[in-house]
Amino acid sequence: MSIKRRHFLILGSLSSLGFAGIWKMFQLRTAWGTDAKAAVPSNVEEERTIVPLPASPPILRFISVADTGTGAEGQYAVAEAMAQYHRENPFNVAVLAGDNIYNNGEFEKINAVFEQPYGPLLQQNVKFYACLGNHDIRTANGDPQVKYPGFNMQGRYYTFRRDPVQFFALDTNHNADWENQLVWLEKELSQSTAPWKVVFGHHPIYSSAVYGSNQSFIKTFTPLFQKYGVQLYINGHEHSYERTRSINGTTYLICGAGAGTRPVGRSEWTEYSASRLSFATFDVYEDRMFVSSIGTDKRVFDRGVIQVRSA
Repeated sequence: MSIKRRHFLILGSLSSLGFAGIWKMFQLRTAWGTDAKAAVPSNVEEERTIVPLPASPPILRFISVADTGTGAEGQYAVAEAMAQYHRENPFNVAVLAGDNIYNNGEFEKINAVFEQPYGPLLQQNVKFYACLGNHDIRTANGDPQVKYPGFNMQGRYYTFRRDPVQFFALDTNHNADWENQLVWLEKELSQSTAPWKVVFGHHPIYSSAVYGSNQSFIKTFTPLFQKYGVQLYINGHEHSYERTRSINGTTYLICGAGAGTRPVGRSEWTEYSASRLSFATFDVYEDRMFVSSIGTDKRVFDRGVIQVRSA
């Protein structure tokens, strides 16, 4: 067994919170309070200035959201905010970063947890590009979702390009085909001519929330991201929002509050974090990408800027 493969066997502990996760949640609640809408003191949030967007339209606009598939009130509230945003700022690409069907990936729920909540967007020809979360693989290892046309998956890991952005979807679950997937990822990154490279998977690499950062992922992925100029990694799993500063050229974005929330803290590399029902939007220009987070009140509560760079 290779060293890289042994790294990912550690991921078995991510399938549930477990004692360590519950203890971490307790610590986060102690440090940040139990108000699910305040990951930072309210006076700090009130003083923040949101960076304005350019007057010119972007080359590409897309959104991302994760941990959505409950069919409950929280998911519908976020879905309505997404639809409202689309009416004012049209887009046709949506990244769905796993846990698409709770609790156990039962595909018979697809209408209630996907087709109905996002019906207004689907009717406007918005394409969702999904990856598998840990809950999704509990039924038939997620195969029905991989084959479902509405998720536009070309396999358990795949790539697609839209204008200047190439997207790379990963299977980050403990039972993924890591040996072949890592070879595939490096090959695809090395051959990409896209000025913008965006990787997404379900599990976090850097996180200040319940599960925390994944040291195995840091050792395996971050050198590849730095070598091949990946500017953005998107994930869920943590039911919160967190945007890091650029870490060796890559910004790490957690957008897992698509249906429910859990506490989140801060780390030295955290630019902003919040435990708020929300989704993320991306306005891509030739030299910059603006990342915005929007809550169920349909207002932007965070915005950052990512600079394009060469590998």
